[in-house]
Amino acid sequence: MAAYRIRGRSLPNEAYVELWIRDGHISLEPIADALSLCEDGWLLPGLVDAHCHVGIKFGGGHEDLPGSIEQAEAERDVGALLLRDAGSPVDTRELDDHEDLPRIIRAGRHIASPKRYIPGLAMDIEDESQLPDAVRQQARFGDGWVKLVGDWIDRSVGDLRPLWDENILKKAIAAAHDEGARVTAHVFGEDALPDLISAGIDCIEHGTGLTDETIDMMVTHGTALVPTLINIETFPDIAASATKYPVYARHMRDLHSRVAETVGRAHDAGVPIFAGTDAGGSIRHGRIADEVHALVGVGMPPTEALAAASWTARSWLGWPGLEHGAPADLLVYSVDPRTGPDILSAPDIIILRGVPVTGLR
Repeated sequence: MAAYRIRGRSLPNEAYVELWIRDGHISLEPIADALSLCEDGWLLPGLVDAHCHVGIKFGGGHEDLPGSIEQAEAERDVGALLLRDAGSPVDTRELDDHEDLPRIIRAGRHIASPKRYIPGLAMDIEDESQLPDAVRQQARFGDGWVKLVGDWIDRSVGDLRPLWDENILKKAIAAAHDEGARVTAHVFGEDALPDLISAGIDCIEHGTGLTDETIDMMVTHGTALVPTLINIETFPDIAASATKYPVYARHMRDLHSRVAETVGRAHDAGVPIFAGTDAGGSIRHGRIADEVHALVGVGMPPTEALAAASWTARSWLGWPGLEHGAPADLLVYSVDPRTGPDILSAPDIIILRGVPVTGLR
């Protein structure tokens, strides 16, 4: 395998660094006869989409293998080289055999109760006492994560309602932790959050119903938040399609109207926040730069928002950045990638597993 050399400014400190790459890994020690790819660029570890769904077709339904490959390629081409797949109805492990596709951290299938999630996507639990066993199963199938559906519309009441009892949640989350897995949950509304957080959940997806009380709980418990802001933009359309359930529609519009304030307060309080797009279904893949831009829009400083989709997110997921011996998954920009989403989504060089996927433009 060819060896490469790159020189440029790394973030967040903007210090110049010189890196060498051989056999798929980064070296801080010089490698003779390495091909120089860049003398003065901006260097980043590969971007992270911390909430996406490879295997869910745009518009809904199960994606086939060629379609799943196209989704992964769309992520790679904008520099997203590490994906936390927060629930998929199909087994995408065959993608791991493709050296030119991003690395995927899987959460197995969503776990829900009947008629309380999108049809066909989740593993449905008829009796909630089965939840701990279902969590163990998905923990063993996934890559260190399990995904619960924390709330969803209950058509009998016409509004969002929690799916699980707190005592069952404690047993289920303990089961995941016993298997060495972390647990995250889809939550739109307010009511499911206290039980999930007090039960020891590791992360909340969306979190539009966070209150001062549950934000404080997240800080106390160290619970992370992936707000999927570009997905929350679809709430008015969801509300418009829910004419049979006016209370639910009003609730969704209200959650949407205050999302910037909600996530901003969570950030100011010290909740760890990471960038995820919720790509798959209603959001197309390859939009992580838009999510970073949206995080800036709710009050995150640009460097911190970028970190939430790069070096900080990698550390949270257990992956190194631009370190000696780390996998050589990195990006090179000719312009500061904090400039805006158009720049961030168009790296000049993408190196994946030590191989340039794209060259200088």
